[in-house]
Amino acid sequence: MMKKILTVTEIKNGELRNISFETIAAAKMVANGGEVVSVLLGKQEKGFTDALIQYGADRVIIVNHPQLALYTTDAYQQALLQIIELENPDGIFMGHTGNAKDVAPRIAMKLQSGLVSDVIAIEKNGEDILFTRPIYSGKAFEKKKINNGLLFATIRPNNIASLEKDESRSGEVTSINVEIKDLRTIIKEVVRKATSGVDLSEAKIIVSGGRGVKSKEGFKVLQELADALGGAVGASRGACDADYCDYSMQIGQTGKVVTPDLYIACGISGAIQHVAGMSNSKVIVAINKDPEANIFSIADYGIVGDLFEVAPLLVEEFKLVAVN
Repeated sequence: MMKKILTVTEIKNGELRNISFETIAAAKMVANGGEVVSVLLGKQEKGFTDALIQYGADRVIIVNHPQLALYTTDAYQQALLQIIELENPDGIFMGHTGNAKDVAPRIAMKLQSGLVSDVIAIEKNGEDILFTRPIYSGKAFEKKKINNGLLFATIRPNNIASLEKDESRSGEVTSINVEIKDLRTIIKEVVRKATSGVDLSEAKIIVSGGRGVKSKEGFKVLQELADALGGAVGASRGACDADYCDYSMQIGQTGKVVTPDLYIACGISGAIQHVAGMSNSKVIVAINKDPEANIFSIADYGIVGDLFEVAPLLVEEFKLVAVN
């Protein structure tokens, strides 16, 4: 049976986030030849709608309202509920991001619907759609299916590959006005405290530091390595607690959960709270002076040594490879 699936697009710093394309790919898996409709909230650029269609959306809805320029729970919830009522979809997919973690459960409650969060894989088993998600801080995985009602899920970034871009695709783009009222929160100013460059939650390569980095100055070495690889810099909670870096960089059970292609852990002991946020990385490289550090037990490759000696050598090698 063909289905209509809504995907909710996310924009950060004036650009479409990669998870927007990954949710489209996820929707295509379950639509079974049906329609995939991407929803853009707020004033949008034409390039956004073109990109969404080229990456697989059949139709794009632009939702207009000045209160949607910046995310607030009430405004997004009201807008999305109106679009869901109008479109009557069979499913809704969002990225498992800060915004969706906030608004998706509220929408599910309003719709009296189930919600499968933090999905890392989707598969078909006959007529059933199975969603795989990690549990127990990534130590185990469970498969869930929705027996009736909406296929409502949030997708973890970097786990379901986006489709190949097809610039020949075309699709319908419509603008819809919504009513938003009785807001309890109004955003007056946004102060950003985050790593520059690559978005940490969507980075394919992450260089992360722990207490072994020793200081704020020590993170400059990691930034050089990340820059050489085109990646982002993260940190353990220990490094953040020691004021070596901002908490926006924290990876772990109480920070960001990441799934990059390559994770380089520098001076990180491997406490279970940190491992919970990065253990599903495709390749893990650990650099630590302590050969008994727990991080080596989950690493694919380990380097026993001083990160301040090893990291600069890696930077030189990667730059040399780039030149050649």
